[in-house]
Amino acid sequence: MRDRPQRTGAQRPSPGLPLPTRPAFWRSPVRGVRFTAVLGLVLLAGITLLFVTGLLSYAAYNPDLAAVNDKTPAKGWLGLYLFDWPTGPHWLYRLTQGVHVTLGIVLVPVLLAKLWSVVPKLFALPPARSAGHALERLSLLLLVGGALFEFVTGLLNIQLEYLFPGSFYPLHFYGAWVFFAAFLAHTCLKLPRALRVLRHGLPAAESDELASPDPAAPTVSRRGALAVVGAGSLLLLLTSAGRSFDGGLRRTALLTPRGGAEPGSGPNGFQINKTAAKVGIAPAETGERWRLTVAGPAGEFRLSRAELLAMDQHSAALPIACVEGWSTSDQWWRGVPLRDLATLAGFPDGRPPGVLVESLQRSGPFRKVALRDNQVRDPRSLLALGVNGEPLSPDHGYPARVIVPAAPGVMNTKWVSRLTFGEL
Repeated sequence: MRDRPQRTGAQRPSPGLPLPTRPAFWRSPVRGVRFTAVLGLVLLAGITLLFVTGLLSYAAYNPDLAAVNDKTPAKGWLGLYLFDWPTGPHWLYRLTQGVHVTLGIVLVPVLLAKLWSVVPKLFALPPARSAGHALERLSLLLLVGGALFEFVTGLLNIQLEYLFPGSFYPLHFYGAWVFFAAFLAHTCLKLPRALRVLRHGLPAAESDELASPDPAAPTVSRRGALAVVGAGSLLLLLTSAGRSFDGGLRRTALLTPRGGAEPGSGPNGFQINKTAAKVGIAPAETGERWRLTVAGPAGEFRLSRAELLAMDQHSAALPIACVEGWSTSDQWWRGVPLRDLATLAGFPDGRPPGVLVESLQRSGPFRKVALRDNQVRDPRSLLALGVNGEPLSPDHGYPARVIVPAAPGVMNTKWVSRLTFGEL
């Protein structure tokens, strides 16, 4: 009778069992430097445009004008590029922020494919073979972490309203600078080789460090894999971009909550971000007792809605465009020009240094906003009392709201209670 082998403890794994630190662990035949180079060049163009439009979005808030506008007060030299945001063309913010958000969504499959293509390098040993290699690994770590942080926070802000009640701005702003610094360093290290590989292929004497030494049987070619990534991006484009338009196109925006059908019908039946009920505006506050306070060098005046309607009324066709990327087409607003109210407040030429706008809304970001002198002077900047031929609805800011060309939606304050013209 044969003796049974004695158990001496837990069985050890076979020495040949692949681990993530070994190249043989990664067997996809799709991986390779050329595949990664193509994705990298797409991201180079796309992320650069994302960064530029993101900086423009931040500038549109005029953060250096007043503390109420500045959500990143410790930005220091990171705000060196800031400039006075213009009022024309009137669709400027609708374009820049629409591109920023839509492009960010469209690039998700490309980013995921790029991360998948280089994941073996994240496990490569030793961690650093030289100073240059250590710098490359550090830039890669910051690049991957920064990309995931920026894309995840951006997507969550689009999908979940008020998830970051005011903290989104500093999180996304500072995160963007860290990410782009790593992206720039990585680009400087990798771009020359990527261009050489795409133009001339991999030299015979140089091995493809991303290709598997023992590839599995192929199920899709590298061109096919790129086609799948492109199809994913196209699908995201078709199911998200419609939120920047009214009518039938908005109904195609299945992946963006604010891209659904318009709220109701009629003149006030276009997109909104926050309702009167959500921010706690009671009907009594906007009824007959409501008064607008206008303050400036000439003193302080209180005007009823009837008195505002008795003033000269002007019209302007302007969209609403929000930081989440959604926007409306041009709506016809009618009301009192801000420059006329500036004249009433004590600036005879209608050219005050700016105006502080305060809402009945008592909490939440941008309850108060400051507008620049160029925004007050523009004849299209209105204290709007009606839209598309009818009075404002409560959710669109009744009894009065500000509407300014090219300004972010949150700068077009609803339920206005006070305008203070002068030094901010």
